[in-house]
Amino acid sequence: MTLLFRDASGPRRAPQPSVICIGAFDGVHLGHQHLLAEVRARARMHNAQAVALSFEPLPREFFHRGAAVARLSSARQKFELLRAAGMDAVGLLRFNQQLAATTATDFVEQLLVRRLRAVEVWIGPEFRFGHGRSGDLALLQSLGGRYGFTAQTIATIAQDGERISSSRIRAALAAGDHRVAGELLGRDFSISGHVVHGLKLGRTLGYPTANLPLLGKLPPVHGVYAVRVTGAGLKDWPSVASLGTRPTIGGHELLLEAHLFDFDGDLYGQRLEVSFIAKLRDEAKFENLDAMVACIHQDAAAARTILAKPIIS
Repeated sequence: MTLLFRDASGPRRAPQPSVICIGAFDGVHLGHQHLLAEVRARARMHNAQAVALSFEPLPREFFHRGAAVARLSSARQKFELLRAAGMDAVGLLRFNQQLAATTATDFVEQLLVRRLRAVEVWIGPEFRFGHGRSGDLALLQSLGGRYGFTAQTIATIAQDGERISSSRIRAALAAGDHRVAGELLGRDFSISGHVVHGLKLGRTLGYPTANLPLLGKLPPVHGVYAVRVTGAGLKDWPSVASLGTRPTIGGHELLLEAHLFDFDGDLYGQRLEVSFIAKLRDEAKFENLDAMVACIHQDAAAARTILAKPIIS
């Protein structure tokens, strides 16, 4: 069982010491997974707990309030991925004004030393922390000498001669290159959420959809896609989905709508994961519903063709 905690201050989290990694971990891509595997192995060697520390919201979201930041994973997805990577504890620290004002030294002393009993701390080569981003590897190593922990960075993980990074994956998704994005993530990019009631226009057009609101989050994808849906007893169900504002019917809020091929069932309130396989086209505003339905027919046929290919695992 993986422990989840949200506060930097408080009582000691566990009786044993900790090997800790710190980062944004957006998407928990292959580079992150390499770091997490190293931390897990080092923790077992020290008879310690493996701990991943991140922040929610991400610092860049906090400092750019009102301007949404594209995310590869929600807070829930991030926790689930870190748990699947074998972390004994995950700290999704509430990044607020108090934490933003905490000095780098206080962050180390209060959280890493007192609360988590760090024996090793691992960070990415560009990671900075504390008020004014004053904390870095050199400070960690200096304080580690005082408090009895070591600090180091993990070696950069590259693919095709370029460092694996969340920004590189976002760029691939924005360009519609889901093959590259999937190779860097180690899985298909996906969005999860609970199905809500909508206008029910899709069912009148012959394409009922499961609607997943984005709840103010900005995804790195936009348009019409061939997708696979998992959840509510379904596994990799072939589907076609649209992620956008639905301009033809005057929509404004981002919504993910997935039509599950040859499916007849009630999905309201169920949590689904929609995995994006291939982009079909950008979102468009049609002159009328007939023109929109004609295009949906083409989208569905194209998605069926793409998804008919066997899944290679």
